[in-house]
Amino acid sequence: MDQVTPRNPTEGEPTAIAIRLSRLQQLFNSFDPSPFHEKDLDQDAEEYIVGSVDDFPLTRPLKLVLQLPADQVAVAQALHLEAAIHNYFTYRSGEARRRMRFLFREGRIALLIGLAFLFMCTLVRQIAFTLGPYAAAQTVAEGLLIVGWVAMWRPLQIFLYDWLPIRHHCRLFAKLAAMPVEMRAADALPFQVHERAGTDEPQRPSAS
Repeated sequence: MDQVTPRNPTEGEPTAIAIRLSRLQQLFNSFDPSPFHEKDLDQDAEEYIVGSVDDFPLTRPLKLVLQLPADQVAVAQALHLEAAIHNYFTYRSGEARRRMRFLFREGRIALLIGLAFLFMCTLVRQIAFTLGPYAAAQTVAEGLLIVGWVAMWRPLQIFLYDWLPIRHHCRLFAKLAAMPVEMRAADALPFQVHERAGTDEPQRPSAS
């Protein structure tokens, strides 16, 4: 699979992400019994598409170009391949949004538990101070304070950090769900092929 860009791109023209396929079935998971418009993409193909799009800013206009044998272009158009790809990434976008809702629900529960535990630790700490200015009482009091704040680590991690990559995937999949898809004959593409950064040679999706 290769990432490609136009030879002479004009301002505002979408950058093309291209996949070369020897047959249309390579794009989809052959073990998925769903109807064509609801099939899952092949894992290698999905990883390549998502990774290639993620190489660019979300604001950059992109399009997906499928390079097919000339005799399969008409078949792909007749099967409304663009709709099938958009349906899949719409599903993935919805899945990411559900993960976001679940994560925030988990964060709210963890926050309530953490606050309750911190309150209990603070209360016991105050009781420890009443035992006198002994070294053992001071150690227990400070230990309770530390343990109480450690209990707040999980909700703070969720609300400060964990939601960010999921939100990014929500936006990324939403972009993929609306990205234009073109079917072209493999020998008729006026594109200059570039290898994707981080790869030694072009990759291809595994045959289904």
